[in-house]
Order: sequence, then C-alpha cells, then structure tokens
Amino acid sequence: MSQIAVNKCSDWASIPQTVLDKIQDLSETIRQKAYNLFESRNGGDGSEVQDWLEAERDTVWVPTSELVESAQDLRAKIAVPGFDAKEIEVSATPDELIVRAEASHTHEGEKANVAFCEFTDKTLFRRFILPARIDVDKVSATLDKGILQIVAPKLAQQAAAA
Repeated sequence: MSQIAVNKCSDWASIPQTVLDKIQDLSETIRQKAYNLFESRNGGDGSEVQDWLEAERDTVWVPTSELVESAQDLRAKIAVPGFDAKEIEVSATPDELIVRAEASHTHEGEKANVAFCEFTDKTLFRRFILPARIDVDKVSATLDKGILQIVAPKLAQQAAAA
C-alpha cells in the first residue's frame, strides 16, 4: 500500500497553480478537439454537444468510482489500474476532491519489434463535489492494488450533527 500526497486547500483560491494550469490545459485541449470535429463536419448541424463529449472522451479517462458517506467521513474509491503512486495527484478543498493522474507508455528498444499494442498515454481526471464539508487537514489517500482510496473526515460540527 502506497501513501499519496494530498494538496490540502482551504478553498479553490489555494489550489496549487500547477493543478489549475493542468485543468486549464485539459479544458483547452478538449475545446480545440471539439472545434476541430465541428469544422470537419462543416459545422452547423446541431451536434456541438456530441463533438464536445467525443473530444472529452478522447482527452480524459474518467475511471469508475464510488463515494460513500458515513456519519464521520466521506470515502472515495477510484479504480486507477496501471498508475503508480507518483503519477497520482489528489487535491482537497472543503467542498470537493480532485484526482488527476498522467501516465505514458513507451516501448523499450525498437518500435518495429512491437507486433501489437493497445497501451496509450493517458490522463485521468475526476472531480467529486461533496455532499458535506470536510476537514481538508485530515484527508488521506492510499493506493493499493490499483484502487485509490481517499478518506475525508467531515468537519467536526457536521459529523456531530449527523
């Protein structure tokens, strides 16, 4: 089991600029791909939403996940097969969790020797808007057998009220 560092942010304004820049870059990549799809159809037929969704699917991998709430905490489990702990970035604000990861695939030696390969570079992005406020200073994350688990204790007054 590997510990994952958590960016503990009191609000959106305190999320590290590198995380915000990467989110902005993803948004711009999706926007450009969607526009290119629109242009390739000569535009105008009402499929702009489909273009956006296709561009999003081509750019970002959204893993299967679950978010479970108890009286004391919120627990997120995210399937991240093939990612190492060092490739995963978790950010927590009082109202949300953001999980981002990047992995690349390369072949050792000559590419000409590869008869078949479906591995690709991939970017994972998942944002959970939480049903209760959390104590960001106590959020922890671990990776075990391809499952990222985030434990986010609720703020004391909310946990007591529940």
